[in-house]
Amino acid sequence: MKTSKLRYAHFVLLFVIAALSLSPQIVGAAAQSPSSAPPQQGATPAPPAPAATPATPPTQVNGIPVDDIIKKFAAHESEFKIARNNYTYKQSVDIQESLPGDDQASGEYQMESEIVFTPEGHRYENVTYAPPSTLKLLMLTQQDMDDIENIQPFILTTEDLPKYDVTYVGTEHIDYLNTYVFHVAPKKIEKNQRYFQGTVWVDDQDFAVVKSDGKAVPDIISHGQENLFPRFITYRENIEGKFWFPTYTHSDDVLHFSGGGIRQRMTIRYADYKYYGVNVTITPGKTK
Repeated sequence: MKTSKLRYAHFVLLFVIAALSLSPQIVGAAAQSPSSAPPQQGATPAPPAPAATPATPPTQVNGIPVDDIIKKFAAHESEFKIARNNYTYKQSVDIQESLPGDDQASGEYQMESEIVFTPEGHRYENVTYAPPSTLKLLMLTQQDMDDIENIQPFILTTEDLPKYDVTYVGTEHIDYLNTYVFHVAPKKIEKNQRYFQGTVWVDDQDFAVVKSDGKAVPDIISHGQENLFPRFITYRENIEGKFWFPTYTHSDDVLHFSGGGIRQRMTIRYADYKYYGVNVTITPGKTK
């Protein structure tokens, strides 16, 4: 989900490889490291591969036309988007980089913020913690920040539905929920637009999206620069009875740059949702 200048990433990777080959102490330390780090509290295991799309998708499920299910959950997403704009919440973003197979981060980006309102009802993001980034191999771009706001907590509204092909895959039981599973992909990639491509799980009772697994598209490669984006998984929780709010996003993926692979781990947490209840005016990028 970051961009790496080809020459810079290639140079850094060659430097690290050379250092490992010349230093017995470093090699010895690496050999003594555990093969994998112990799972952290709240860590998300790698999701299983989605079920294959049926050769001929059914036109009805449980007596409901598939097209009606899609329209129902898109309408619910439109309502959810409006509702979420009337909530304050806290958000934390942690992005780590390393070489493939290395559990020790070589650099990290962190940011904590609050989505709040001014007394006049303007909604904005107030950054509360943002230490200097120590990322060396990767650089965050505007697309990365836009994806954190719009793609990781993916919302497929009625208004956006015409932009996507939505294909029924099957049903799956998740915890105590029975869900419909759909593949989602953009019909057409428009210039300077960001899209989600992957799988969504929809509760079969209230037609709410409860989980999404995919990536932001397109990857951007031009003029010697490569802007690649990782696969991620986002979970939602039922916060207010009717709506399911995103609470946790996790990614652990290797971005395959032409100069070599770079492992990127990302965790986004959303917490303390509180209803504010105004007709909001969005003021992006404003901080105290």
